[in-house]
Amino acid sequence: MNRREILAASAATLAAAPVIAQAVARLPDRQRINVAFLIGDGANVIDTAGPWEVFQDTMTGEGAGMRHPFKLYTVGPSTDVLKMTGGLLVKPHFSVDDAPEPNVIVVPAQRSTEATRAWLKAMSPRTDVTMSVCTGAFQLGRVGLLDGLPATTHHDFFDAFEKEFPKTSLQRGPRFVDNGKIATAGGLTSGIDLALHVVERYFGQDTRKAVARYMEHASGDWRAA
Repeated sequence: MNRREILAASAATLAAAPVIAQAVARLPDRQRINVAFLIGDGANVIDTAGPWEVFQDTMTGEGAGMRHPFKLYTVGPSTDVLKMTGGLLVKPHFSVDDAPEPNVIVVPAQRSTEATRAWLKAMSPRTDVTMSVCTGAFQLGRVGLLDGLPATTHHDFFDAFEKEFPKTSLQRGPRFVDNGKIATAGGLTSGIDLALHVVERYFGQDTRKAVARYMEHASGDWRAA
């Protein structure tokens, strides 16, 4: 039973109502969209968990034909346990040496390594989109992915970002900036809006709205670009 079915079953038990959710028919791995979350020591929890929640809650189809189109996994410099913000311990699914090739890369705020930056630089040209959240934009900038592009980051780091990356046009207003292959979100919860925007790019506005509604996410800022 998946997470959505558990929630539906719990609600049904409490309300003595029929369980609405049906068994989910999962797509074969080769037909799913690989979403790699590149993490390191100090990776921010909401930067990671916000977009993860969006992608895990995305479903396509109806009834018994509902499917999870995204396959999510974490990638670290190794598979050793990492300490995220607030002391949350996470063991990456893969290291940069054996991670599956991604269709989407999510880069939260974190302390990167030479190995993770090299992987990011090598993988990004082959993705549909590489997206950063918060100061994850610094990692994209440090491997040259933001040269000549508009981008954003957390507002507390605007000046530092502008100084370090003079070839990038810092955008100080929007929740996120989408350049097609490269997208950057501002701080923390703005990663949710960018992830919803990416869902809409793949599956349209109706699917995006369904995910936001399921998540009880009332923001309309996913429309900003």
